[in-house]
Amino acid sequence: MYDFAYHKPSSVADAMAALKAADDGKFLAGGMTMIPTLKQRLAQPSDLIDLSGVGDLVGITVSGGAVTIGAMTTHAAVATSTDVQSAIPALAALAGGIGDPQVRNRGTIGGSVANNDPAADYPAACLALGATIKTDRREMAADDFFTDLFETALADDEIILSVSFPKPSKAAYQKFDNPASRYALVGVFVAQTAGGPRVAVTGSGQNGVFRVPGMESALASSWSADAVKGMAVDAGTLNSDIHASAEYRAHLIGVMAGRAVTAAG
Repeated sequence: MYDFAYHKPSSVADAMAALKAADDGKFLAGGMTMIPTLKQRLAQPSDLIDLSGVGDLVGITVSGGAVTIGAMTTHAAVATSTDVQSAIPALAALAGGIGDPQVRNRGTIGGSVANNDPAADYPAACLALGATIKTDRREMAADDFFTDLFETALADDEIILSVSFPKPSKAAYQKFDNPASRYALVGVFVAQTAGGPRVAVTGSGQNGVFRVPGMESALASSWSADAVKGMAVDAGTLNSDIHASAEYRAHLIGVMAGRAVTAAG
């Protein structure tokens, strides 16, 4: 590690003021990515602004047909929330499958969404459910928010306040995970929304999380596992690494999609 100034604001306004006053400030949410990044010296911010003291960023509300989750709400809080379990059971189940207990009790939804790790779970939920990401200055649809590997539409001086998920009529998430990290080799979230079926895939794409229009069209005609059985995803658009080849991931996407549709009912 190296020297940096540490700040722990108690409000969004104070957090933004600290960021603007810094030469190269960074927000710290749960620290699941930032702390290892600092240790490896892959980032060297002048100031670290810890958001854990900003109470306004924590909480879950269900209103107007949507579940809104504050950016600093932990995965464990989402997983155990009776409101989330009742409104969008698939979202609670997804949160309960992230990492291990230590990660779930420290990691936050805002940090995960802002980091946009290509193997993270929440981006798939955001895309499949048609979530809206609210920041200190605007609201963005998930389709416009995730732009590339570890990249989003967030400006450098912008902070996520909350993520709002419309309640679907059906939804489920199925993940084939790495047994060590619990990150998704392939994760597929399917949802029957007011605008029709949506299918989002994480853990596979060369450009991060993505939707599968062919599967969405098939499910619009018939919401069944058979509708997506054997449907191919171009392996040329997928990652190959030490954990799985692109061809294997392409196969898994079809398998996980079928399982997710079955689980959704």
